[in-house]
Amino acid sequence: MLTINEPARQLRIAARADVVVVGGGPAGFSAAIAAARNGASVCLVERYPYLGGLASGGMVLVLDDMCAGAEITVRGVCGELIDRMAARGHAVFPPQGERGHDPAMFRKWSRWGLFDFNTRTKPHPICYAVAFDPDGWKRASDDMVREARINLRLHSLFAASIVRDGRIEGVIVESKAGREAIMGSVVIDATGDLDVAASAGAAHSHGAYMVTTVFRLGGVDTDEAERFQFEEPAKHAVLDLEARRVIGGSWDYWWLKTPLPGIVWCNCPHMTGLDGMKVEDLTAAEFEGRDRIHRMVEHVRAKLPGFANCYVVDVAPQTGVRQTRMLEGEYVVSKEDVTGRVHFPDSIARGRDYYTPYRALLPRTVDQLLVAGRHYSATPQAQKISREIPPCMAMGEAAGAAAAMALAAGTTVRHVDVPALQRRLRAQGADPGDRPSAGARVAELAA
Repeated sequence: MLTINEPARQLRIAARADVVVVGGGPAGFSAAIAAARNGASVCLVERYPYLGGLASGGMVLVLDDMCAGAEITVRGVCGELIDRMAARGHAVFPPQGERGHDPAMFRKWSRWGLFDFNTRTKPHPICYAVAFDPDGWKRASDDMVREARINLRLHSLFAASIVRDGRIEGVIVESKAGREAIMGSVVIDATGDLDVAASAGAAHSHGAYMVTTVFRLGGVDTDEAERFQFEEPAKHAVLDLEARRVIGGSWDYWWLKTPLPGIVWCNCPHMTGLDGMKVEDLTAAEFEGRDRIHRMVEHVRAKLPGFANCYVVDVAPQTGVRQTRMLEGEYVVSKEDVTGRVHFPDSIARGRDYYTPYRALLPRTVDQLLVAGRHYSATPQAQKISREIPPCMAMGEAAGAAAAMALAAGTTVRHVDVPALQRRLRAQGADPGDRPSAGARVAELAA
């Protein structure tokens, strides 16, 4: 392998803060908000020109994995963001009285994607889940960041971690201003790919899952498309299967309604055998994804009722990467932990019916660094079923609060008072999972 030597140089310190959060996606945004609201000065670094990560830029436009039956398990910052979007008509969710097993409600809400796909019963029950508009997410999160007086630095790409004697002290970023340093007492890695922790030398594993080039279609007669689905189910099944074969990889519900009339969200095509850490593979995904999208559009225009006048509105600017590097932290969450509903004494976040321990946010060897998001400490098999946006936001909120509390107490994030953190999160409207729900198994018994 050919190499060159990069000359050593002095870097300007562009910012200092108590807490530096790298990554402005759902987890990083939540971490920054929580840290600021708990009294820390915060610098939030994001490589794209907007907040939201895969929620807004990747256009993953349904929030799910946030309830266990009638119990809403993810609240806090996530719930506040939903409320702010809903107040502007940018988020839609079924009212409590329309959730549950009811064929009429399934017909009303299923094409929004607001049902519990984890159940074996058909039709799936309608549950608390949220369809939202990507620009609505950006606007609401912008408001919250401004109100919290966070130093937000967009258009800034993480380059390297600054580590001394096993303790992270800041990060180096690249931007149009060149290579600069941002210093902090605590750093939170919310990059999704474990960029900061890996650069700092934290132990990690590497996984790969399918990637997706998400897109939206306009000009869709959703009333006619739904009528065809429910009133001519046999014909619909045939034509819908044809469409999914043309796209070459999708969920059963390859299109879903959005808060914008006539515009539908298409969480496809899915592509396997690609590594989200390789530029060559990501480039190939963009080309292949667009080719499949336009083949499908031509197909459904000609054959599928409701889609005769459809057109591509946009393709997500961020490729939908689901899994790359994952932390090997103080505790590695297993698939059995997730599926077995194992409750941990140091639980600080929840998904639908699973719990995340604080130890899963802590690298083993790097001090003053926390990890929050889909790259948390879990096995690849566990991560596949516990990486949805709401539980990642809950992780971020816990990490941000923990960072601020540790600094206020004059201790390290490794030695933060977890029961006090749990109480703080609950007092601020979150559910840290300190109170196990019915059916949970305590970690000691599960072991």
